[in-house]
Amino acid sequence: MHTELAKGHRKRIREKFKHQGLAAFNDYEVIELLLTWCIARKDVKPAAKKLLERFATFQGVLDAPLEHMQSVGGIGEHSALLLRLVRACSDYYLAGKIAGRDIISSPQALITYLRSSMARLRDEQFRVVYLNAKNEILRDEVIHEGTVDQTAVYPRKIVECALAAGAVSIILVHNHPSGDPAPSNHDHRLTEALASATKLLSIRVHDHIIIGRYGYYSFAENGCL
Repeated sequence: MHTELAKGHRKRIREKFKHQGLAAFNDYEVIELLLTWCIARKDVKPAAKKLLERFATFQGVLDAPLEHMQSVGGIGEHSALLLRLVRACSDYYLAGKIAGRDIISSPQALITYLRSSMARLRDEQFRVVYLNAKNEILRDEVIHEGTVDQTAVYPRKIVECALAAGAVSIILVHNHPSGDPAPSNHDHRLTEALASATKLLSIRVHDHIIIGRYGYYSFAENGCL
């Protein structure tokens, strides 16, 4: 696309966003709009479409490793960093939404944050959300990355971290990279073991949440805690 035509097209899509928001955009147009802020004087639509072809969805593009993004024609380090920044800002925003809130009485904001940050992880991750007496988040900590089992997730470590944070209760969280959040027999055993271990020091396990691409599973909501 000629430089002047590209400039006019950039102005049109920015005006479109200004007046209509993203609801009026196709996925490739959202990526195209983002790329206009880091690639000057060039038609970025081909690069936007190539990203979607490679990673299938808008979410897949933002979740892609930097080096994979940069392997797509027309995408350099600055463009890849901008797309990852958008992804990180989303998580940062959602984390801010749950700060200072009673997570137990209003759990949906926490679920939204956890699904955003964990649903598309390629590896299994186990994290603990530490709560104070008002059920407000004190800390959100990754305890283990890789295959989650009872030998990897030490109850003593969780208890020590909870005591250090001044937590009176915790929420256990891990993801299933397969996408299916349904708990396995092992997940049930792990939950029971951790709940029993923390109970000895009067630290309550409010929930164990499993995150998948296709939803989530809450032990508390299903009467398993």
